[in-house]
Amino acid sequence: MNNSIQIIDLASFDLIGIAVRTANANGQAQKDIGELWGKFMGQNIIETIPNKVSYDIYCVYTDYESDENGAYTTILACKVSSLDVIPEGLVAKQIPATKYQAHTASGKLPDCVVATWTHIWQTPIARKYMADFDVYGEKAQNPENAEVITYLSVK
Repeated sequence: MNNSIQIIDLASFDLIGIAVRTANANGQAQKDIGELWGKFMGQNIIETIPNKVSYDIYCVYTDYESDENGAYTTILACKVSSLDVIPEGLVAKQIPATKYQAHTASGKLPDCVVATWTHIWQTPIARKYMADFDVYGEKAQNPENAEVITYLSVK
């Protein structure tokens, strides 16, 4: 596994996808997010998202109750050019413009992403808990040798 980190400023952007409210305690997030991925892929949700700017999949963690120990919302979505049309059953979210710490992980899925989050949870990082997200782009297509970028909103 390979991991690099950099600080970047991102402009705000809009997403449309499906969501679940979850928490990390007792393996709940692992179960809920796994089921969310199953629904996203199994029901081909990506094809129902209007105004997509790409087929990159965003796995967003937002609406934090407190920090990684509290409840939060996970959204599987695509970046869109407009929120004018939000199909029934889907949700819209605007990701705020702020400073992000970008972690690039490469290796086998989902292990490389899990390792990135494990590192994040074990490292003292001045997080904002606004919106954090993993981006599964073109380089994440091969599950045996994927590259995923995790963005953390930071102070």
